Amino acid sequence: MNMCENRQNLCKSVIEKMSPKSEWIDDVFLSQSCKERFLSHSNIPEFAQDDIFMAGMAELKDGYHVERDGITVHTILFTLKGGGILTTADRVELIEPYTMVVLPARTPYRFEINPIDKQWKMAWFLPNPTAKWQFVENIGQKILPFHYCEQIWSLLNLIHHEIGGRPGFRHLLVSEVCRLLTGFESQSSGSVTRVQALFNEVESQLHLAWTVKSMAQNCYLSEEQFNRISKSLYKLSPRAKLIQLRMDKAADLLNYNDWSVTMIAHRLGYKDPYNFSHRFRKYFGCSPSQFRKNRSVLQAEGDKK
Repeated sequence: MNMCENRQNLCKSVIEKMSPKSEWIDDVFLSQSCKERFLSHSNIPEFAQDDIFMAGMAELKDGYHVERDGITVHTILFTLKGGGILTTADRVELIEPYTMVVLPARTPYRFEINPIDKQWKMAWFLPNPTAKWQFVENIGQKILPFHYCEQIWSLLNLIHHEIGGRPGFRHLLVSEVCRLLTGFESQSSGSVTRVQALFNEVESQLHLAWTVKSMAQNCYLSEEQFNRISKSLYKLSPRAKLIQLRMDKAADLLNYNDWSVTMIAHRLGYKDPYNFSHRFRKYFGCSPSQFRKNRSVLQAEGDKK
């Protein structure tokens, strides 16, 4: 077993021992190894015009947790390295690198350092619940893929270095942070297009080991969002759509007698021809060989006419 698989199994075992919470307290703990830098109105007055209450950068080690019983500002976390665990009223999830954790105002939550990693490099952002940040309410409590975590960290670091410095430059940096975040919502309008493009790519590479997780990541969507859009577009879940594409291609390839069932199975990403035949029978109601034979009979009868 490689190190990545071992870590995943250890993380899974940790998650399985935890459960959603129904009672909440306001509590914060940082071990002596933790480092955190704060950015607030007092040192970054430019935050006020963009409805930002506070922001910060944290390099966490050994022990760290935050539990809130529903504060009056939104909370957004950006993970660069290591990771944490998010607990809400209905689930427990891993917080992995290059993700954005969205926690709307007035919702209880707890996040803590992953005891397997024991380190967590992340930036955090607390916007006020105003019209400018309405998209946070719209998203709800979620962990989403986010590929601009390093940019957010770099921008906040530059803002930190400009404390007491150039107001014009601070304003420019704050505006860029807001553009990356508020732009995330506008990107969601292109989610449908990304899902359509993804399935076009899948159709051209049916031999690859596609999973719902990998397809969602290719679209920069959570699995929940990906599932919802797929059902809206195709009336099928992502997994069912993948099976449909493979089975339709299998039916086409069975027209060619020089393609054996084993070759077709491998071409469509099924390493085990028996598994492919089982899937095919479940989809079409007959085996690939019988499907080919039936089609040949129908074609011969058509030629006679």
